[in-house]
Amino acid sequence: MDRDAALDRVDAVVDAVESDPMPVPVREVWVYGDVALGLDPIERLDVYVTKDLHMRGDADAEAEFEASHGVKGVGKSVSAEWAREFPEHLRANDNGHAAPEKCLAAQLLPDDEPVHLEVCNAPFDRNVTQRLKGALAREDYAKILDPRGVQLWADGTRAEETMAKLRGGELPFPTLSGALEMLGVEGPKATEAAEAVRTYRDGQEGPTVRGDVV
Repeated sequence: MDRDAALDRVDAVVDAVESDPMPVPVREVWVYGDVALGLDPIERLDVYVTKDLHMRGDADAEAEFEASHGVKGVGKSVSAEWAREFPEHLRANDNGHAAPEKCLAAQLLPDDEPVHLEVCNAPFDRNVTQRLKGALAREDYAKILDPRGVQLWADGTRAEETMAKLRGGELPFPTLSGALEMLGVEGPKATEAAEAVRTYRDGQEGPTVRGDVV
């Protein structure tokens, strides 16, 4: 993916979060990995969204969308108002319930670009730590979240200066193994973990999404 096109895509994601109804409240937008390093081209664009739970219930909407779309939980797990405005973006998990992360991906990402969307209720830095602890405990290094992240939007405020530095490739970051060592992972294990992350990413194609709860 051309770097300028990738950053234009990030701008479009932030534009949508700022101006459009979302299936769930969005608090933060980050990018991480290749795009943060200033690479050109980028193999995959990695975007991280911090969301809140949709707290209001709407029994009428739940019945309405289960009947019309075969999707449960509209009005509970995702906004009924959003679903009525963007029914084409409504997505369900394997159990037939509305899946916030899949709905966000359908709304924010095109169908033909190598973009990965991470959706979590926790801020990026907290989730990096939690995922790293779990991955090290299970020795499942492919699930590590690349800690080299840049926050571009938070609670209605756009980080214009940070985006300008990102476009100029002015943000210094270490290698992935180096970043993991800074988080306390021993050298040989950090190298092994970084290779596992790269191998996992190489196996992904097109737009992908992962939902997480911390």
